[in-house]
Amino acid sequence: MFITTQVPNDAFIQQILPCVLQACAMLREEYQHYCAGGAFDINKKSDDSPVTQADFRVNQYLTEALQAVSDLPLLSEEGDKTGRQAWQKFWLLDPLDGTKEFLHQRPQFTINLSLIEGHHTIFAMLAVPEDYSVYICPLQGLPLKYDAKIQTWSQYQAPAVNQAIQVGLSQSSQQKAQYLDYLVALEQITPYSIFKSGSAYKFCMMLEDKVDIYPRFHPTCEWDTSAGQCLIERIGGGLIDFQGRPFMYNQRQTLLNGGFLAYRNLEMKQLALQALERMVHKD
Repeated sequence: MFITTQVPNDAFIQQILPCVLQACAMLREEYQHYCAGGAFDINKKSDDSPVTQADFRVNQYLTEALQAVSDLPLLSEEGDKTGRQAWQKFWLLDPLDGTKEFLHQRPQFTINLSLIEGHHTIFAMLAVPEDYSVYICPLQGLPLKYDAKIQTWSQYQAPAVNQAIQVGLSQSSQQKAQYLDYLVALEQITPYSIFKSGSAYKFCMMLEDKVDIYPRFHPTCEWDTSAGQCLIERIGGGLIDFQGRPFMYNQRQTLLNGGFLAYRNLEMKQLALQALERMVHKD
């Protein structure tokens, strides 16, 4: 949950936030145009996933905007990825996370921007354009939230008590075998409800106390998880692989992630791992 706070006295946030807000405005414009049935370019990548004119437009804008305020390189889903292994510090960007949500006219798409140093995320902005919200993990301190519609700031505050366990899933994953097996295993441990949403939006909902556990068994890429991981780690949660190790970034030949468990706090981590153990040994 979030409580109202003062405008942060943070020059770095104030430098980067206008870039992200302008990118949000671009995505809203593209989304409204698409939903209105206007001409709209949609293509397929080599992995058969969709990419649209909105992805490319926001990518071009943020590439130029970040270059204007920072001399750091940028690793983007829609950009050049050569030479990245030599980078010690860089921006990591997904200009439109949740393209499928966008195309199905579900407003749960995001812009994921994070700053990597070494192999770890040290700063992040995860924006939800249709909500006019930007979730910010500063270099130090608890996450912040900026509401662009009413221009107010708030800071994360942990809830007083845990409510019923809520599991974050994508729209279609509940029908897939691994997710069904995991939910059966979790049900043997604790009652739960399901919160369905797309993309990195589920990380935002962890901060809003609407998602406690987010299991993922099908692939993501590093730009899908970095910003969200930074935010939930800062509140005492985390994102780990199935061997219990936190994700690290830009240290492998591939940018493709394996499966993971994301959790809101250490109590949820224990439940998430218990369910995984039961699932693995169900036979």
